[in-house]
Amino acid sequence: MKFIARPDVQSAIQESLDTESTTMKKIAYFLVTIAVLALPPSSFGKAATLNHGILAAEPEYSETSKKIIDYIRLGHYQHLEIDDEFSTKMLDHYMENLDRSRSYFTQADANEFAVYRDRLDDDLKNGDLTAAYRIFNRYLQRTRERLEFMLSTLDPGTDAFDFDKTESLRIDRDKEAWAADKTELENLWHKQLKNAVLSMRLSEKQDQEISEKLMSRYQTQMKRLEQFKTSDVFQIYMNAFTGLYDPHTRYFNPRTSENFAINMKLSLEGIGAVLQSEEEFTKVLRLVPAGPADTQGQLKPTDRIVGVGQGANGDIVDVVGWRLDDVVALIRGPKGSIVQLEIMTADAKTHGSSTIISITRDTVHLEEQAAKMDVLEVKGKGLATSRIGIIDIPTFYSDYHAQQAGDPSYKSTTRDVRRLISELKQKHIDGLVIDLRNNSGGSLSEAVTMTGLFIKTGPTVQIRNARGETRVLEDRDPSQAYSGPLIVLVNRLSASASEIFAGAIQDYQRGIVVGNQTFGKGTVQSLQPVNPGQLKLTQSKFYRISGGSTQNRGVIPDIAFPSLLDNSDIGESALPNALPWDTISTVYYRKYGDIKPWIDELHQRHQNRARQSADFEYLVETRKLRDTLKRKELISLNESVRREEKSHSASDQLKLENKRRAAAGKELLKTHSDLKDEPADQYGNRIDLEDPLLQETTQILVDYINLALPTVAHN
Repeated sequence: MKFIARPDVQSAIQESLDTESTTMKKIAYFLVTIAVLALPPSSFGKAATLNHGILAAEPEYSETSKKIIDYIRLGHYQHLEIDDEFSTKMLDHYMENLDRSRSYFTQADANEFAVYRDRLDDDLKNGDLTAAYRIFNRYLQRTRERLEFMLSTLDPGTDAFDFDKTESLRIDRDKEAWAADKTELENLWHKQLKNAVLSMRLSEKQDQEISEKLMSRYQTQMKRLEQFKTSDVFQIYMNAFTGLYDPHTRYFNPRTSENFAINMKLSLEGIGAVLQSEEEFTKVLRLVPAGPADTQGQLKPTDRIVGVGQGANGDIVDVVGWRLDDVVALIRGPKGSIVQLEIMTADAKTHGSSTIISITRDTVHLEEQAAKMDVLEVKGKGLATSRIGIIDIPTFYSDYHAQQAGDPSYKSTTRDVRRLISELKQKHIDGLVIDLRNNSGGSLSEAVTMTGLFIKTGPTVQIRNARGETRVLEDRDPSQAYSGPLIVLVNRLSASASEIFAGAIQDYQRGIVVGNQTFGKGTVQSLQPVNPGQLKLTQSKFYRISGGSTQNRGVIPDIAFPSLLDNSDIGESALPNALPWDTISTVYYRKYGDIKPWIDELHQRHQNRARQSADFEYLVETRKLRDTLKRKELISLNESVRREEKSHSASDQLKLENKRRAAAGKELLKTHSDLKDEPADQYGNRIDLEDPLLQETTQILVDYINLALPTVAHN
């Protein structure tokens, strides 16, 4: 079966089809995206009343669903049997996607729908969507009941809540049983509403304002239920099906397809953030390098956007429970305009306070994401100063259209890095660091050719398709731009093409990989029109030349750094039903040496420095604080307890930050509010402080040069 992208996006994805046609790279160019729409789609239904009748499938959806199933059965990388066991998983997945927080369906609903446990497989094959719409209509009914309960409880004001009572709410309810009955649901809803009120109190809002804001939130959500269309239900249901194969295979209905095509053409302007839905919230998945949010420095991956305002002083619109594409529409806007975001950090799950930040919308240009260089002078232990070159590569880019037009000066990662290496050689560097932190990937061909700058010739990556056929991509250029000591610096947000490059350098023993375990995006997708809409289908996987896949596991660094990002929150392994790590045969390649004997000594020297570093202590201790908060299963609904917890957490964070600032000779911050106002990069580094991870990376490279120089090819 041949899969062909729609003509209107064909040229835009041509360069990325071989690497990750889901557009991990292309998404990095536009400033806000809905390409990850409905991942998971639980936020779709938390928004307005069903007074326009019962939703039912359009007749054409029967044939569309059968076509999607045929494409996936024949073309998906993973072959699953659609049988009674699959049917059971499908029912659970659909209900969980609709109600991941177990706040809507009752056990009676679950018992009623159990009749479909051994039927959905046959229904899917026959194009019967009865169950999909029956379950979804019940979900809308329960949503309306919940919103009516919230509004009626709030109607007299916030006096209905006793904040001195010893009471708690479970934070993550995805493993909880369905509520036994309506009474148990209402008890849960009362606690959820009480928590919403208390969270706003902790943000120093007055009760009258709280009551008005929450009333407006739930009234808006009631109205938004009316916006549900039969195509929305079909998309959600089909993605419950495709999501059992892997999280990147998705069906886009016409509305979503149109937005996807716009994104592919790179015509959006916004803040430079990739977003996804998580229960009722819009979560920041990652920031676009050199984008407005990245430059501004206050928005971080895992933050949740709960409100959006236009202009420097516009009213904040509450977006809790909104569809992801509608939130994106509010954030998106003309270049130069200001958008306000009300955000809650991942830590705020336990205390619920929010912060409002302002970002000026802009467009990210290729020049701003181009590779850049620097030179750092680094002293070894009791030895002379070494000059270390740094090349920062935000993305693997190539001006495909300029190249096709025959422009001899077209920009590409490989061409730019080759030029920068030449300039660094003229500066007489002793070693080189390639910084791939936050590089989400891009052009596969650029990852291959850039690897070729550091080896003579040889294989770089293997691609295995759904039929088990393996293709090996090679660097055939015998020239070697740089043969000296090399380190590749990565973090959890280094993905796809970044992982191919880092993995190849590690396999060839051409350089040392340091940092954090990478994202683990090692699958290849293509777009297929299905009318109506289109299907994004996972067809292949990447494998390193040593045989291991980059999927799920990513690249494990030779020397690991502490990270503020939790692998259970960010990365391929954090996504439901992600394809597993596995291995295929190794291809023949010649190693450039044996770095492994030096790793233990380099690691020991790194640890000795890290124990003396206020920056590394900050990272380790901050991560401990976050892990402690994350392990909490229950959140108190007692106001004095919550205020004490919030104060204690703020005090701990301020002490850690000031300890680091004191060691750097910087002015200490007086309050936690000052800390929140301090811009920082995605690694958690305050912008007025040096990058400790890069500094330590250069120290490791100097150690390596001084230890292994006699055995290392050196320019």
